[in-house]
Amino acid sequence: MINKMTGLLGLLLLGTTWSTLAAPPGSGAAPALPPAQQRALDAALSAIVDDPAHPLASLSVLAIRHGKVSYEQQFGYRHLGATPDSNLPATPATLFRIASVSKMMTTLGLMRLVEQGKLSLDQDVSIYLGFSLRNPHFPQQSVTLRSLLSHTSSLRDAGGYAWGPERSLRDVFTAGGDLMWDTTAAPGRYFTYSNLNWGVIGTVMEQVTGERFDLLMRRLLLDPMDVPGGYNPAAFPAQDVANTATLYRKRTVDTEVWQPHGPWIAQVDDFSARPPAAPPGLERYVIGSNATVFSPTGGLRISAAGLGKIMQMLLDGGRYQGQQIVQPASIALMFGRQWQLAPAGGNGDSERGLYRAWGLGNQQFDAVAGQGNGLADGASFDAVGHLGDAYGLVSAFVLDFKNRNGMVMLVGGTGSDPGQYPGAYSAMGRSEELILTALYRGAIANSHALP
Repeated sequence: MINKMTGLLGLLLLGTTWSTLAAPPGSGAAPALPPAQQRALDAALSAIVDDPAHPLASLSVLAIRHGKVSYEQQFGYRHLGATPDSNLPATPATLFRIASVSKMMTTLGLMRLVEQGKLSLDQDVSIYLGFSLRNPHFPQQSVTLRSLLSHTSSLRDAGGYAWGPERSLRDVFTAGGDLMWDTTAAPGRYFTYSNLNWGVIGTVMEQVTGERFDLLMRRLLLDPMDVPGGYNPAAFPAQDVANTATLYRKRTVDTEVWQPHGPWIAQVDDFSARPPAAPPGLERYVIGSNATVFSPTGGLRISAAGLGKIMQMLLDGGRYQGQQIVQPASIALMFGRQWQLAPAGGNGDSERGLYRAWGLGNQQFDAVAGQGNGLADGASFDAVGHLGDAYGLVSAFVLDFKNRNGMVMLVGGTGSDPGQYPGAYSAMGRSEELILTALYRGAIANSHALP
């Protein structure tokens, strides 16, 4: 594998090489959990889902230990019917709208275009977009894909980050004004998490390929690995529509009052009530004008098993069933550290310590007590990946290249106010902490000390 990278190392950031990220493929096999340990982990996760004070509508999890799936399980319901008998359970095939974990998947597609020479990380994206994208307060400083992928572009979400097919990003930015930009920090200088970055990224991807974003991502990432789902549920086959989880909250729509003992209220993807429909006006959409239509930032529907395939591909140096999906050099570049919070915190908004380091389209979690971005309680689980949170969905895709371990977590609905149930050791919510800690201890560390 190292030989294949000869001549490519000049691409790698800060000297990062594939060998520093991962042990060689096949360096260990993860046997199935002993039945008693499987039952104990099932019981621990089921208790979290069924907590009457903090219930979850559904949960799908997967763990990888030494490059092999060691545990996969589902709990709760992908759809709640009018009566208990009409509830539909979550299954291994259940697709979830994974929120911001979508950003990392979008980035994998983009890295393939970089490999092909269609894109450069340090080119002014105005060249690709066909119009000038410059912070009006710093007009001499270009916005690049590198700054977009590392949340240092100076773009901000206050002016919105999603529009219909009738709008073009050119028009959006022309009318947006200061709401679209940081007025005090130039591109490349300051980290602020921004969903809008990925709307620009998806539009750039469309421009250089001439392909609509949802179809492009199927070609670049999902189809080569035979992974169901995608960024446009209106194009799903009937089987995948039926297997898509409705996302829920126990929160009233008008007053936003949480009622943990009240009914579950559908938020999005209630396809039993209304089948998925294409965005109005999609037939007139101009490719390369506004990819936010397909939500590169948060709109991917995919199963935990599908994410597990992608995770194993990454751990195996970009290969899946003998096919090279992403080059090892691209993986090393993508997961090389681009931004790190300064000791005094003056170079970014960490959101209570959650964001302390970032790669290209991925968050980086250092297992240092008290920092706020640890994943598993008391564990030395240094990882990279992404978290997601939207419409009641809470997600995580996190992997440890060095030890070839990883976890996928998809929660299909939260029943209590996350602000009233904060994490004990991180900036995540307490339910997420409990799930990831149980999964790590029970399926990766193989410890019996489940929470």
